[in-house]
Amino acid sequence: MNSATESMTDSAPLHRGRLFIVALLALFTGGAAVSMRAATAVHMRTEYLDPLDKLNAGEMLGTALGAAFAGFAITLLLASAVLAKIGFRNALIAAAALMIAGFAIVAAAGSLGVSPYTGLLVGMVVQGLGWGLIETVINPLTSAVYAQDRVSRLSILHAWYPAGVVAGALMGLAVDGAGMAWRWELLVLVILCLAFAGLAAVETFPPVSASTDAPVTPGEMIKATLQNPTIFLWVGLMMFTASTEFAPGQWVDVALSQIVGMRGIWLLVYVSGLMFVMRHFAGPLVKRLSNVGLLIFSAVFSTIGLYALSVAHDPVSALLAATAWGFGVCYFWPTMLATVAERYPRSGTLVFGLMGSAGAACTYVVLPYLGAISDRAKLAAAGGEANLAASAQGQQLHDILAAAASASFKAIALIPLCLVVIFTAIAIVDRMRKAR
Repeated sequence: MNSATESMTDSAPLHRGRLFIVALLALFTGGAAVSMRAATAVHMRTEYLDPLDKLNAGEMLGTALGAAFAGFAITLLLASAVLAKIGFRNALIAAAALMIAGFAIVAAAGSLGVSPYTGLLVGMVVQGLGWGLIETVINPLTSAVYAQDRVSRLSILHAWYPAGVVAGALMGLAVDGAGMAWRWELLVLVILCLAFAGLAAVETFPPVSASTDAPVTPGEMIKATLQNPTIFLWVGLMMFTASTEFAPGQWVDVALSQIVGMRGIWLLVYVSGLMFVMRHFAGPLVKRLSNVGLLIFSAVFSTIGLYALSVAHDPVSALLAATAWGFGVCYFWPTMLATVAERYPRSGTLVFGLMGSAGAACTYVVLPYLGAISDRAKLAAAGGEANLAASAQGQQLHDILAAAASASFKAIALIPLCLVVIFTAIAIVDRMRKAR
């Protein structure tokens, strides 16, 4: 164990297990919020956006969903370098407060005296700020308390993100099935936020400097990062890996529900369940494949899965496609974080922040792009604005929606295809260096 985790803070002992549970619950809450956004996206589009501009509602919805990732990126970028000043405990309590405020704004977006679209955007950004603070804390906190087993513990930690996704999606489906208003789902998220904030308030946390093997000041972190330009290669790659995971997850219910004969959110539930199980086995896979080898594996399966989603037409083909995608994206996030922590220890919490911020920022860009592709494909398949505005029915509607889904998933499948090539090149360079 890292000596820093055995020290005393505020005259009280540290409890690794309890601290890990706080981190797990916080990330679980963040995952639940992500899937509830996906599950309620159709309701938000119908209530807030279709009355404003039905022809461009897809792009507007993508922008609104992406706004949460923008808030996430902002927090990670700004808070990570000064986390030592804030402290783990205060950051977690602030995260809960911001998320609760964001849920309230989204719920009331239609009655705030501004455009419902504006209210929706603001609420999503505020949610994202809280979510970003969670991510700012949990990775360095886990790295601090499990310094000798980072890859395995970070993977177990991030298994609870898909667990939260499953729980949030099931809650959304249950609320819809009961015919209840979609806003009731947000109350569950408020309770979860209060729970992890309450636990954080009574626990003793290690110093933030214990999160790396080479504790450094914020100034030293910035200097070390600027002196290692290859860090920014990994930051760029994080943009690709995060977009491959998060953007399709937010889009799958909107795109596929009326095409494959089942709610698309069930695919997100299924994939997230796979991820929860598989992330517990990251340790043995890393030992066999290496970090970069595992990333190549992930990129190959992600490409196959996303392309298969673009041609899915029934529940069986959709589940098979989702399985391949789930195998692909499962290890991206934790493996990327663990890799930069090992390669750039003197960049401290700043490198965690840069990675997470880049991933979220790119997702913010990709989601509206998916929405715009979907809108254009629907327009082309319908044969023009007049036909689309006439609200086609039956087989014509199915064909229009299928064209939109196919175009959007084929477009995003190009991202992991590029990653296959890049990660393979990195593996070759690493092997050449070891051979010297």
